[in-house]
Amino acid sequence: MALNLEDKKALVAEVGAMAQQALSAVAAEYRGLSVAQLTDLRSKARAAGVYVRVVKNTLARRAIAGTSFECLSPVLKGPLVLAFSKDDPGAAARVVRAFSKDHDKLVPTAVALSGQLLTARDLERVASLPTRAQALATLMGVMKAPLGKLVGALSAVPSKLVRTLVAVREQKQAAAA
Repeated sequence: MALNLEDKKALVAEVGAMAQQALSAVAAEYRGLSVAQLTDLRSKARAAGVYVRVVKNTLARRAIAGTSFECLSPVLKGPLVLAFSKDDPGAAARVVRAFSKDHDKLVPTAVALSGQLLTARDLERVASLPTRAQALATLMGVMKAPLGKLVGALSAVPSKLVRTLVAVREQKQAAAA
């Protein structure tokens, strides 16, 4: 469907606004996917908090100009779908990786993270980044470990004293008997 100038401006503004607030982006070639499969990809992405959009490459270049995803411009060739992670840097990579395992027609071409262009081979590394909840759980575990060791060390001294006193009492009782 052809877009008029106003629709193109609105599309560029929408994708540009998303690129301004996104943490990472993934570009993937979707040649050969059916409309139903693309709809399935969009619903899975929406559930994961990922913005997915099929945009013409010239409009995508205009939308990402001036953002940290401008590094994607040289790889915007062919029919591409752009996926932007809003809350979790690895979310878009996880969605694309999971979907491309089931649908070999979706081929990741590039990943952008913190203004750096990464190759499609780096998709696995970005997808394996921990979620916010996982990172917080790891941090809390690291913060809790020294306190647990301190409590264990402080409780070891009195319990050792008690075990020693019990052993001395038993020894005296055995000698008296």
